Amino acid sequence: MDLLARALATTLFTGLCPFAPGTVGAAVAVGVIWFMSPVPLAWLLGATIALFPVAVWASGEAEHVYGHDARKINLDEVTGMLCTAALLPPGTWPLWVGFGLFRLFDVLKPFPANRAQSLPGGWGVVADDVVAGVYAGLTVRLGVWALNCL
Repeated sequence: MDLLARALATTLFTGLCPFAPGTVGAAVAVGVIWFMSPVPLAWLLGATIALFPVAVWASGEAEHVYGHDARKINLDEVTGMLCTAALLPPGTWPLWVGFGLFRLFDVLKPFPANRAQSLPGGWGVVADDVVAGVYAGLTVRLGVWALNCL
């Protein structure tokens, strides 16, 4: 079970990448979404809802090996990026803008992401990324709406 948790928490060990493992995890999500495009909203929502408890469990278990919210744990970034994608309008450029904004919000951790990170175990690992994902998706949506109003 330990190996399964580590494999999941590190997104099939991509989190062991020595450079920007969180970005790698989010990029894996973008790659899957882009490859499957167009992805129905119901699929994105279903995948996000299904992945959330798996990510919380695997991240919590992996913390016993890697430490609290360790950089190697990147399934939380996949989950957060799915949250972003579920809020995006269709198209390639919103996905890439959403990716960039997700990573920005994940690093900056605006309220309540900064508080969510202090939740115990896997909850804290995943919750801040979900908040960052929602912020990124809503920001892109707002930007698209504003551009359409011009």
